[in-house]
Amino acid sequence: MHFPRSFLHVASLLLPLSAALAASACRDTSGDAGTTEGKPASSVAHASLLGAPTTGASAAAPPGSAPPGSSAQVATAPSTSASAAAAAAPPPPLPDEDLYPTTLDAQREAMFGRMAATMRLSEAQLAAVRAIFGKSKVLGQGNPALAKYAMTRRQCRETRERAQVVDADKPMCGAPFMVPLYDPAAGQTEADAKACIDRYEFPGIPCEHPVVWATAREASELCSAVGKRLCDAHEWEGGCAGALHTPDDEYVFNRERKLSRHRHNDKRDIRWAYGAEKDHARCATASNKTKGCTSGGWKRCGTNAYPAGAFPGCVSPLGVYDQHGNVAEHMNLPTRPEEMSSAGGMGYTEMKGSWFIFSGYEAHPDDCRWRAPDWHGTKVKDHNSHGNYHLGFRCCGSASTPATP
Repeated sequence: MHFPRSFLHVASLLLPLSAALAASACRDTSGDAGTTEGKPASSVAHASLLGAPTTGASAAAPPGSAPPGSSAQVATAPSTSASAAAAAAPPPPLPDEDLYPTTLDAQREAMFGRMAATMRLSEAQLAAVRAIFGKSKVLGQGNPALAKYAMTRRQCRETRERAQVVDADKPMCGAPFMVPLYDPAAGQTEADAKACIDRYEFPGIPCEHPVVWATAREASELCSAVGKRLCDAHEWEGGCAGALHTPDDEYVFNRERKLSRHRHNDKRDIRWAYGAEKDHARCATASNKTKGCTSGGWKRCGTNAYPAGAFPGCVSPLGVYDQHGNVAEHMNLPTRPEEMSSAGGMGYTEMKGSWFIFSGYEAHPDDCRWRAPDWHGTKVKDHNSHGNYHLGFRCCGSASTPATP
């Protein structure tokens, strides 16, 4: 699986991160996989971060304890100003906020419970989600035996409370924690939106850990299970950059993929969700890889990610979080108009964003509208499509026309 504001007073911490192989590793439940191209960042700047305790429990901690501790020096994130927060109370703690099970089955069950409590899903939708997870040996929030989450759910919630972050509900999206997609520069408003995007990586809940190890096919199936669809690449890019452009502006249809990508990248407007200048410290990029994780694999690599939305300053003008850092994301790349998910089709795999070690190893550009090479490229619906420990996804859906008063 890239895409503002004034900040609370922050303390600068030097983050001593080692350069590591930053690969989109091939899905490999036995422990070995290939890597993708990349180059180390030339340096790691002082990170502007609010102070917070690091997690410190061992990977073998019993259920109900704090999560396995991260070896990274972790702090909470820069925040948006209080004046930007809506005049409403922050959400309550998630159910079982402090529960970090040590088995994959228990991890999944706890997550399903939080989805049931927060996402307004029907019993049939939850059953469909369970069925998809049940077919996989690895789909979840990372290998519980290895994961050293860089922040707990509680720390995430407390960070957001200090920053007075409140997610305004958008009725036209038909589901919680989604925002409408439109182009303010073209004179559009939320009322003009035809599509919505999840604010947070799947399961789409603030301060929940993102789901990883989903293949592109499973990501598409999970979006469908909850009444949504895998986002088209231009929708993800527009949600990140704060302006949804038309498909005609964003794709070169019916041409070879490499040529289309080069043409798109050459003319793209370069910006990040949080502004015109790159600043990895604003996002969830300061964690570490598991020791010995050199090429990917369930038995080698823990998902040492952050809870979704843990960095209030890593948000787009439209209100979408974590499109830089945390986990990369599956998207749908259409090569013909009929392959757009927004048109009922499905095209090829596209990986978006960056991931949780990017401050220490900048493997590729991660501005909002940059399109990657076809790493592990397949059709989205291919049963052998890619998945790994730092690759998640988010969903999109149709926006309804607001009722006339």
